[in-house]
Amino acid sequence: MSATMPLSRGDLLRALAVVLIWGLNFAVMKVGLQGIGPMLLGALRFAAAALPFLLFVKFPPLPWRYVVAYGLAQGLGQFGFLFLGLHLGMTVGMASVVMQTQAFFTLLLAVPVLGERARPSQVLGLLVALGGLLLIATAHGEGPGQMTLAGFVLTLAAGFMWAVSNLVTRLANRVADYDPLPFIVWSSAVPVLPFLALALWMDGPQTVLQQVAGLRWPAVLSVLFLAWLATLLAYSLWTRLLKRHPAGRVTPFSLLVPVVGLWSAWMFFDEWPLLQQWLGTGAVLLGLVVNQLGGWWQGMRARRKPARI
Repeated sequence: MSATMPLSRGDLLRALAVVLIWGLNFAVMKVGLQGIGPMLLGALRFAAAALPFLLFVKFPPLPWRYVVAYGLAQGLGQFGFLFLGLHLGMTVGMASVVMQTQAFFTLLLAVPVLGERARPSQVLGLLVALGGLLLIATAHGEGPGQMTLAGFVLTLAAGFMWAVSNLVTRLANRVADYDPLPFIVWSSAVPVLPFLALALWMDGPQTVLQQVAGLRWPAVLSVLFLAWLATLLAYSLWTRLLKRHPAGRVTPFSLLVPVVGLWSAWMFFDEWPLLQQWLGTGAVLLGLVVNQLGGWWQGMRARRKPARI
């Protein structure tokens, strides 16, 4: 596919569909957590994403260690921390913003692990976003509808684990060319038993059984949304876009995810960020813009320079 070919109408609709699904994802998690505990929600979510499909989806052409590592980092780590953070008072809108720190954690980890070099624009974007996170962190409270400090820290840890899973996928890409759908299906089976064990340990067998027996349709729909739409469908659409177009053209769409997240928080939970949180959100998004578009700008300047004779 030519790097100069613009996004077709279909590709644009796919990108916007992913943004909508991932932006609503945080509100859907909050709905699910109203009926079941965070660890049980994780177990049910990944069971629904993996178990129905393992019978007819072939294992990806990769060593087991990559599938297990991704399942533990992205499944148990990222969503374990995120579900627990939302359960302990992280607001929906701020969760959608703070999770975007995965881009900067990925940058920091890629330098020592993958030997990648950070561009000056990436470092600048990281510093701007860090200032935004500090503003968001100072605007915590313990009242109704306020972001708690524990929720903020756990969501930040979820962003870090997302970055770890990004590194696992990059390392896996060095080993073999694989279809992402079988990879995500089989890796989703990895965290099911750990999540269930944590649910039994944290909540007790009786509570877990009561929650399963008392499942209502909002919790069931939440699990299915998280498993089939946010994981299988959105991940497949996003990967297809990355295969058809340069990453620099596709990844800026992720900047719209917090916009949808903040809107859904206001619409469904009447959450309205404080002034410090708005300023911090603006700084985080500005840092992401600098990080995403800095390389594109440098490339444009390089192409405009006349060739030396």
